[in-house]
Amino acid sequence: MNWSEIGSMLWMYAKAFVVGGLFCAVGEVIILKTKLTPARVLVCYITAGVILSAVGVYGAVAAFAGAGATVPLTGFGHTLAQGTIRAVQENGLLGAFTGGISAAAGGISAAIFFGFLAALCFKPRPKE
Repeated sequence: MNWSEIGSMLWMYAKAFVVGGLFCAVGEVIILKTKLTPARVLVCYITAGVILSAVGVYGAVAAFAGAGATVPLTGFGHTLAQGTIRAVQENGLLGAFTGGISAAAGGISAAIFFGFLAALCFKPRPKE
């Protein structure tokens, strides 16, 4: 690996870190400065990802930031929107109901699987 490749890789990591960190910081400020619950902020993030993807903005952000834009919940909204758009183009109106879920199925399955593994590895205890 030469210095050019290392610099390119570090720049990619820096972009992902900054953009993902900005998403998290904005969410934290919203939670601290408003009366919105964390659950409502998460729903707002998913909705924002869908809207920004539908108007064509989020694709550019995801192309620039990589995992910094696709891993947060706005990226989940982007995946849902892109899956729905693609399915509607292929299957018509039925795609509006099936596209988002089929596009996000891999991520949802991974979350369920790893959540199950975590439940097997750790013993739950009540809050005190």
